[in-house]
Amino acid sequence: MKFGKYLDEQKKHLPGDYASHCIDYTGLKLFLKGSVYNHSIKIDPVQEQALPFAQVVASRLGQLQSLQVQFIESLDANIKTIDAFYQQESQRLVNATDPSLELLQHILTLERFVFLNYTGITKILKKNDRHSGLALSEPYLHRVAQLAFVQGNDLTRLKQTVMQAIQPQQSDLPQMSSPTAMHRSRSQYKLTPTNALPPAFIAPNQKVLVSLSGPHGTDIIGAVLTCLARHPCTIEDFMLSRLYHNVTFGVLITLQSDNVTVFRDLAEAARQWDASLTFDVPDSQATEPTVRNTNKENAKNSDDNIYLPSSLEEAPYQGRIKYAASLLNQNGLQPAFLSDWTQLLLKYRISVEKLARLDKTKTLSSADLKLSVPNTVDMDQLRAELIELSSSYGTDVALQHDDVFRKNKRLVVFDMDSTLIQQEVIDEIARYAGVVDQVAAITEEAMNGGIDFKESLTRRVALLKGTSVSVIEDVKKVLTFTEGARFLCLALKKLGFKLAVISGGFMPLANYVKAELGLDYAFANTLKVSSDGLTLTGETTGPIVDGIRKAELLEVIAQSEGVTLNQVIAVGDGANDLWMLSKAGLGIAFNAKPKVQKEARARINQKSLKYVLNLLGYSEQDMDQLALEA
Repeated sequence: MKFGKYLDEQKKHLPGDYASHCIDYTGLKLFLKGSVYNHSIKIDPVQEQALPFAQVVASRLGQLQSLQVQFIESLDANIKTIDAFYQQESQRLVNATDPSLELLQHILTLERFVFLNYTGITKILKKNDRHSGLALSEPYLHRVAQLAFVQGNDLTRLKQTVMQAIQPQQSDLPQMSSPTAMHRSRSQYKLTPTNALPPAFIAPNQKVLVSLSGPHGTDIIGAVLTCLARHPCTIEDFMLSRLYHNVTFGVLITLQSDNVTVFRDLAEAARQWDASLTFDVPDSQATEPTVRNTNKENAKNSDDNIYLPSSLEEAPYQGRIKYAASLLNQNGLQPAFLSDWTQLLLKYRISVEKLARLDKTKTLSSADLKLSVPNTVDMDQLRAELIELSSSYGTDVALQHDDVFRKNKRLVVFDMDSTLIQQEVIDEIARYAGVVDQVAAITEEAMNGGIDFKESLTRRVALLKGTSVSVIEDVKKVLTFTEGARFLCLALKKLGFKLAVISGGFMPLANYVKAELGLDYAFANTLKVSSDGLTLTGETTGPIVDGIRKAELLEVIAQSEGVTLNQVIAVGDGANDLWMLSKAGLGIAFNAKPKVQKEARARINQKSLKYVLNLLGYSEQDMDQLALEA
């Protein structure tokens, strides 16, 4: 609901003489749209290029000067009417002798009159700033703050006197608690003979969002909170954003009366600290602009309360799911990628609620975003487009639910080959056996999902028949751990994680990796050896650790550690890892084959395994601290 319609609606609840003395908001707005906007000093660079720029500016300013004088004179006349009516009514109430409920009702009605008009004055001034390109709001409001209807001292004292006199009479009236669900308030409080006590005694009345922006950091926070401490209000929420020295401090408050002196004090604080003050009575439809523009009729006919989230950091839209998006590129996040990424978010009407840089290098290389995603979005389609976007820029985008389990993972299960280590161990054994080319070909086919893992393992192990058992020790010497593997495991252990390797390779090497990295569990296939213990027989013994077995072992470890599957991370690169990647709360395809990248919920295609920490929201500063602790 636009403010003009909101004001007209509220005037219906005021006595006739009150309503007739309200600001002519609609008339002032029409003047701005019909006259001022066309002569704005905000010049479109594409238009009027034929004329010298100085001539364009002179023409605009000349026309604007006359129009601004007309606007200010008209607004002055409105305010003079409002102030004179306020003084007349205020004096009439002050002269009343009986501190009754009826008198209190009249006081509250006059406060509502002031609040509505002060809000209208503020909004029409902001609209004038926007249309004209000038900045008249703050100096004009500073003048308005000196007027009697804003100062309101006599009325405030009278209200306190009347409340003190009648409060003992109201001790038997039930008191209502604040509503648990937060909605954008239209000041739903209505006076009747039985609920004439002011809003402070029954329920929050009017929600107002106050924002102060400027270069003085903590001083601005202190200025706002000091002002609020002097007035009857409740702080619902606050937030701070900083850009070097400049900060914006926003506070959502619930006024316990319609007295506007709090805004007078805030305006004075803004002037003192060279800050910019804005406040808003949330009165417009809280839906996305694209929805609002395509569904105007429904919006007109809707009288429902408008949703306001529990936090100022959240997008004020209903029907949303919170996701975390991790953007990773070790060579830097390119502007072209970030532009296309943003356009994709706009396409799906996804709102960015928070954005944080995670690295501390010269070039931005990793970022963490909190997203508000409409529950109507086809996530499979979105993920498909994300994969295409990621591939075209060599940049990873990992999307996961932003919930308590993202921050409380407790178990990480790794594949071994081409994940914790850079090689495929069976290929290395085959190298010593002289059959590396045959084994590698079967390995590649299996990793891409071309043949069943059990079949591929059986065929490859068969080629190793007669190979000396001693090659296992030789292979250990040439194993190369993936960049970041040692640090990642050390950091995760410091954070209290349990770690496991579940490999389609072989136990002696899995146990070696477990010991080197300080893991808690190791599972892999067992190679059968000859009766004299000197050679491999070309067979395995015990259950084959294929994809399904990996997922089963992951679940067994989780149960043993007493953690839910939502608290499990799985990291792998091959088709036989898909089952455990799907089973875990967060499945990460690490430099994986195309089929795995397509099906996994998260992907890392960077050199280092340290980026797993980024997916959990840890920054590079966090990593440095973990390294020092180690």
